[in-house]
Amino acid sequence: MITLHPLKRKAEILSAPLATGESWFIIGICAAALAIIFNTLRSDGEPLLALLALSTLGFAASFCLIKWLGPTFVAIGLSGEDMSKRRKKRIPEGMGVISGLVFLMVCCAFQAFGPYLLEKNVTRIVGDQIVTTKVEFVPNTNVFYRFPHAELSTYNASIVSILFTLVLGFVDDASDLRWRYKIFIPIFAIMPTQGAYFARGGGTTAVIPIPLQPWLGGTIDLGIFYYVFMVAVAIFMTNSVNILAGVNGIEVSQSLAIAFLLVFNDALYLFWPENNPGIYPNPTIEAHLFSIYILLPFIGVSLALAWHNWFPATVFVGDSYCYFAGMVFAVVGIFGHFSKTLLLLTIPQLANFVYSLPQLAKIVPCPRHRLPHFNARSGLMEPSVTVWQKPPKAFIAIVLKTLGRFHLLRVTKDEKGQIIETSNFTILNLWLVWFGPRREDRLVMDIVGLQIVCGLLGLLVRHKFAGFIFEFDNLMTGRALGVKV
Repeated sequence: MITLHPLKRKAEILSAPLATGESWFIIGICAAALAIIFNTLRSDGEPLLALLALSTLGFAASFCLIKWLGPTFVAIGLSGEDMSKRRKKRIPEGMGVISGLVFLMVCCAFQAFGPYLLEKNVTRIVGDQIVTTKVEFVPNTNVFYRFPHAELSTYNASIVSILFTLVLGFVDDASDLRWRYKIFIPIFAIMPTQGAYFARGGGTTAVIPIPLQPWLGGTIDLGIFYYVFMVAVAIFMTNSVNILAGVNGIEVSQSLAIAFLLVFNDALYLFWPENNPGIYPNPTIEAHLFSIYILLPFIGVSLALAWHNWFPATVFVGDSYCYFAGMVFAVVGIFGHFSKTLLLLTIPQLANFVYSLPQLAKIVPCPRHRLPHFNARSGLMEPSVTVWQKPPKAFIAIVLKTLGRFHLLRVTKDEKGQIIETSNFTILNLWLVWFGPRREDRLVMDIVGLQIVCGLLGLLVRHKFAGFIFEFDNLMTGRALGVKV
């Protein structure tokens, strides 16, 4: 638990200066970003390129603020001890809130560019009439010229949901909320998103797989249950990143892997000529553009946080970043209409959640920290264990021994054959059971590699084999009118 202490005298709170190389690097990328923005304002306007430049500025701002404000966080008691190092020291905790706030600033700045970018595509009020100037849709080029004027209510609702989650995540960093309270964070945070989805006439129709169509028909209207599904997605996404945590860089690295996979999926729709039918307005194009509008600033600020959080970490991201990242994925999955695709890209998180259920449900004792154990002698991470104070019940013992026999758990027994220790139920510990001790950064690279491989396989299944289950796939046909993808 982090304890807030009275603020020390300002003279005692010193900001950490940037190194010379870091300063020149930041100056260089800021100059390039400002040049792109200046050129955008002089030309007809390219919102997506302007957002890329703004996201670069977001990276620079996050990079500097994290470095400068770290000592201030430590001074007020927002710090934690890195338990996986020989030399224990306290480093700033909850720095994900800085990345989250810069993300929100970039999103607001992007909206401010609206009146200046691409006036020929702006919906304007002329007298008492609403006039919209439309431009013929040109595949692979015009995508840069779509500013989200028609999506501002959706965009703002997403920002509100993300802000709500970020604030409550920071409260969790400061007060260490119990799990039974954390579960309500995404339920309330997703409500602005649900309201905007309903107001813009969001459909609740789902396509029925071909084998079930003789009994259920081609589509089914889920009604209110689709909104319940939104809540479930928000709960899972905000907590899945938080559960798969505990070593330097793992939270932000897995989030970046998911974000890049989502952008790659969006790019398949936006920049692939044969998949882009050239029809405007096209719901598929608009949905995936919206996803990129959210994800580019997120990637920018997350890269800056990853720089400081990578092994050996100089800051901790905190629960604020985990909730923030999870809500970003939830809103793009909902408004981008690819919630099923999102789940395919989070297979390691799904597997970790299912694997963790015995401890989360208290069937197996669950210690406060389940992160892998640091062996100070070897400098490597090893599976952490739960010590059984008394032998487990017969049925549970059989299950645990079976898992141990199939190398899905490390089980330690005494001379009587009674279970006295089991490795903790996280895929980080399971990976160490399978492949032996690892250095901390190597373990993170292994898990992120697994994330990328599973995500690419998920996209392959989604776009190449969906035709065997559903009548069509958006990527193959360019059709996406009124159905969920």
